[in-house]
Amino acid sequence: MSPLTSIGEMSFSEAHEGGRDYFFKPSFAAMNAIGTPAEIVSIFSLIHGANVQEALNRIVLVKVSLPPHMINAIFQRLSDEILAAAMHIMQCCYTGDYDLTPLIGEWKGWKHCVVYRPGELSRGFIIAVAQTLMQHGVIGKAKVRRLQRNESNSYSQAFEVSDYIIAARNHFGMSRDDAASLTMTEFTLLLSAKYPEQKGLTKDEYDAVAEAHLARQAARRAKSKQR
Repeated sequence: MSPLTSIGEMSFSEAHEGGRDYFFKPSFAAMNAIGTPAEIVSIFSLIHGANVQEALNRIVLVKVSLPPHMINAIFQRLSDEILAAAMHIMQCCYTGDYDLTPLIGEWKGWKHCVVYRPGELSRGFIIAVAQTLMQHGVIGKAKVRRLQRNESNSYSQAFEVSDYIIAARNHFGMSRDDAASLTMTEFTLLLSAKYPEQKGLTKDEYDAVAEAHLARQAARRAKSKQR
């Protein structure tokens, strides 16, 4: 099946002849499999570098210079945390039955350490894929007109998957399974199609109108001073 990349679906194939195909969809059901509502938000932040930024901020505040090997060890651990989270996301979004190890690799425990054995996809690519999957699954990447009154600058501590599944069932008359199979991008597009005539301004439109008003106001004041 060909993936609908516009709603977040992805497909990857093993490079060798006769290799398996792996299909991924960041559905609400997949997001629910990632963890609790709070864990979903935490993992979203983690794979987008929140832990790295926090470490950088702490290092800057340290009043003594840390040796390079210590800094390297810190960021290697953070990199491993991000990779492990990204692999977990891909596992949750995977719709097939094959083992994903040939594609994304695996963690192998030894007597004194745990090491990563890579698969066909590189570490950086796995992380980039996981970021895209979660963006489509949690915030949506639909190019729709979003009114300013629906915008929110507040940071949510939890992503309640059940709220969106219930909303999809109510708005579109879907079964629970069909609603759970939607991605956030898909859900947003369906809402936009059902309610296309929303009156109001987007944030960008509001800012443009406000700037134009202030510019006209400044021009009038300048003109009045010249008289």
